[in-house]
Amino acid sequence: MEKIVNVVGAGLAGAEASYQLTKRGIRVRLYEMKRIKRNEAQKSDYFSELVCSNSLRSSNINNAVGLLKEELRMMDSLIIRIADETRVPAGDSLAVDRELFAKRITEEIENNPLIEVINEEVKTIPKGPTIIASGPLTSLPLSKSIQEFFGEEYLYFFDAIAPIIEKESINFDKAYYKSRWDKGTKDYINCPFTKEEYIEWYNELIKLESVESHDFEIKVFEGCMPFEEMAKRGVDTLRFGPMKPVGLYLQNFKPYAVVQLRKDDLKDSLYNIVGFQTKLKYSSQDKIIHMIPGLENARIIRYGQMHRNTFINAPGLINSSYQTLKRPDLFFAGQLSGVEGYVESTASGLVAGINMARYLNGLSLLSFPNDTAIGSSAYYLENASKKDFQPMNVNYGIFKDLDLSIKDKAIRKEAYSKRALESLKRFKDEYNE
Repeated sequence: MEKIVNVVGAGLAGAEASYQLTKRGIRVRLYEMKRIKRNEAQKSDYFSELVCSNSLRSSNINNAVGLLKEELRMMDSLIIRIADETRVPAGDSLAVDRELFAKRITEEIENNPLIEVINEEVKTIPKGPTIIASGPLTSLPLSKSIQEFFGEEYLYFFDAIAPIIEKESINFDKAYYKSRWDKGTKDYINCPFTKEEYIEWYNELIKLESVESHDFEIKVFEGCMPFEEMAKRGVDTLRFGPMKPVGLYLQNFKPYAVVQLRKDDLKDSLYNIVGFQTKLKYSSQDKIIHMIPGLENARIIRYGQMHRNTFINAPGLINSSYQTLKRPDLFFAGQLSGVEGYVESTASGLVAGINMARYLNGLSLLSFPNDTAIGSSAYYLENASKKDFQPMNVNYGIFKDLDLSIKDKAIRKEAYSKRALESLKRFKDEYNE
C-alpha cells in the first residue's frame, strides 16, 4: 500500500518536512491556502514567504543559531540550501533576498514528482498520517479543530514586523556604510544621531499612537518586542538595544545612537530597519521614520505591523520527535509547535519529516541528542514547564551541560559547537540518516 502523508502548510517547516519525506520515497499531499485566502501578513503566492526579517541570524558556528544552521546543512536541509544560494551581504548574518528565496523553494516543491500541491484551506485535522505546519497565523477553523483535539486553550503572543524602505530615498550625506566592529564587508547602512537629535526623536516617539489590540491580554515575545514598547522602558533602552552605537563609530564622529538598515534584496534596492518591528499606526511610522537622520525623505515600501502568533502548549502534548502523544500518526512542526524563529522552524520540520517517514516504515522514532542544536530545541518542547511555557530561540542555555566547567565564554561556546557537530555525526552514522 502506497504511503502518503498530509502536510498542512507550505511555510519553512512544511516545505522542509515535505522534502525530507520525499527523500525517503514517501508521497506528500501539501495543503496551502495562501493562493485562495491569504492571512494578514502574507504578500505573495510563493511558499515559505519570510514575513518578518529577511535574516536567518548569525552564521558564526560558535553561536547557537549558527551551529543550528550548520547541523541542518549536515542533514541536507532544503531551506538552508536555498538560503545559502540566495544570500545577500549582511556581515556575520545569513540574510536572503526574500522574494528569490521563496520563489526557489516554491519551484523545488512544485517540481518534485512526489509532492501534490493542493491549494485549499484545511479546516479540520485531516485523517491519516498528517504533519500540521500551518504556522503562527493558522486559520480560525483549523485553530478550533486543533483546540478541540488537545482539549485546552492556546497560548499566544503578538509578533511585530519592521518597515522596509527604498535605498534610493536614503540621504547619504548623513547615512554611511559600516558593519559593527567592521565585521563583514560594510553591509549595513547606518543613520547616526547626535545626543540632541536622539532626545528630540525619543520624546516624539513615546507620544505616538499605536494600533489598538482588541485582545484581553497581549503576550509579546521578547525577541520581537515593538521598538516603541522598548522605548517606554526608559530613554536609554533603545540605545543599549537595536540602536546601540558601539562598533559603528566614525573617525571624526561618535554617534549617540544609530539606526541600522539591512539589505532586503539582491538588487540592493530595498532595506529593512533593523530592530524596528512595530505596532505604530502608519501615520505614526511616517512621522518617526522621517525624523531619523538620513531618512528625512525615505520612501516606505512596507510599513511595520503586528500580528497574532499562535502556538500550542507543547509540553505534555508532543514529544521530542514532534509526534503528538494523543495520536501517533499526527505530528506538529514550525512555530505552531512551540519553536521560535525561522531556523528553529526549519529544524522542527526536518525532524518531523524524518520521524513521520520512520513511523510509516515501522522504525523507531528518533530523538536528536540534546547536546546538538536540533535536539536541544526538541528536548525543550518536551520537557519545559507546562505552566509557564513560552517559545524560545535556540541558545546554549537549553543544551545539555558540558562535562567540564569553562569560564571563558568564547571557549565555552566553541566547546558546545565542537561537541554538537561530533555528536550529530555519530547520530547520523548510527541511524543511517
